[in-house]
Order: sequence, then C-alpha cells, then structure tokens
Amino acid sequence: MNFLTLLQSLPLLLALAKGALPSVAALGMGFGQWVASLPPCRDVAFEATSYLVCEVDPKRYSIELFWKDPAGKPFQSLHNLNASQQAASRAMLFAMNAGMYHPNLDPVGLYVERGKEMASVKTGSGSGNFSLQPNGIFYMSNGRAAVRSTRDFLKKRPPLDYATQSGPMLVIDGKLHPKFQADSTSRKTRDGVGVRKDGVAVFAISNGTVTFHAFARLFRDALGCDNALFLDGTISSLFASAIGRNDDYWNLGPMIGVFRKS
Repeated sequence: MNFLTLLQSLPLLLALAKGALPSVAALGMGFGQWVASLPPCRDVAFEATSYLVCEVDPKRYSIELFWKDPAGKPFQSLHNLNASQQAASRAMLFAMNAGMYHPNLDPVGLYVERGKEMASVKTGSGSGNFSLQPNGIFYMSNGRAAVRSTRDFLKKRPPLDYATQSGPMLVIDGKLHPKFQADSTSRKTRDGVGVRKDGVAVFAISNGTVTFHAFARLFRDALGCDNALFLDGTISSLFASAIGRNDDYWNLGPMIGVFRKS
C-alpha cells in the first residue's frame, strides 16, 4: 500500500485495534485485501450531530446504480446487492439507498442504469418529500458526477450513464432549499448526496435524527457542496463491511454502489 492509503487508513486501524470494528480474520480476508476494501468514508461531527460521510472522486472510483438483478427481481436490500457483486467477483466498497420508490419498489421519477432509462422524469405537484419543489437529480455523465434541480436538468439534459431523481433538493446553487425551516421539529435519519466544485461526489448519512435545515447546512457549510439532493429518510441505509457498517433494511428500491477503479 502507498503512504496516502496508509494515512487514510489510520483512524480505521486504530478502531480495529480497539475492537470497534470486526476483525480482519472475521471478514475472511487478508490485511492487504481489507485495506483495499476500505471505503472513502469518515465520521464527521457537525453542530452536535454525527454523520458518516463518503467522498468519492469519479476519477478513482466507479459510481453505479442498481435496482434489479439479472432475473429482473429487485435486489431489495444492500446485503443482496453486495452478495451479487461478490458472486461477480466485484468488490463493492459501500452502498447506499438511492432515492424514493413506490410500494412495488419501482423508482419514483427518473431512473437510468447503464445508459438505459428505466423510469421517466416526474414533474408537477404531489405529496411527500419528493414533490417538495424544487426536487432534483443526481447523475453520472461521461464519468462526471452532478446534482441539478429537475427544472435546470430538463433545460439542457446531458447524456446519462446513471441517474436517480429524488427530492427535495437540499442546496441549490449555494442556497438552502427555500421551504426549510431552521426551527423545524421534524427530525429523522436522512441520507443525501452533493457534488463539490472539484467534481467529488459526497454521500452523507446521519447517525441520528436531524432536520432538513441542519442536513442541508451540513452539505453547504461543512462539506462544500453548492448543490445537494436528499435521497431518503427513516430507512436511510449504508453498507460497508470493511468498517462494520451493515444496515439491514429490506424492501429497498434503487441503490448506489461504489467500486474502486483498477
């Protein structure tokens, strides 16, 4: 391993030594394999709330979306997705649920996987967080990550490799969503994604409950994202075995998986 990899691994190595993470042997891999499986994630404390934040540079990592297995059945859980990738000899660094979905696990709004549009853009009014306008789209286009409001996205739609629509937007061009209230009492576990000016995609999940306003401030003020999108709440999930994070919610819809490029 190179010096940078070792330096980035030190907090996790210390946690492993203290027994805060599963042992390398328990994970069924050698030390070198374990280091290679470490996700680009770190704990972040912001305004008395704890988050797990994963910073993904598309130049070094592959960001992909998943919904159904080769047989056409929804994966349903991050554990199932991980097992399928292992069976294909792919090492998934981490996975997260990727937006809202209907009771039958179909995506709500735009969903594109490997360049194929599998659900169309949803516009107009409705109920629930998805329709708290403006909502938005996280997408990968020609190896670049982006978050844009749905309205802006539709003005000039780029070629898409992957895309998921969700809502509401958390941060729009450096400003918090106009309908968020600083004194809100609605607190839930939440996860979302933003993109920094340098093109790095930033995924975050709260380790406790948090308001929309506070979650949006995290992306803008602590993580440096001018645009960020809420993905889901309550059932927010993240799977990263190498650091002992194995959320086990079932009946999930679309998911995001991150892999190290060779």
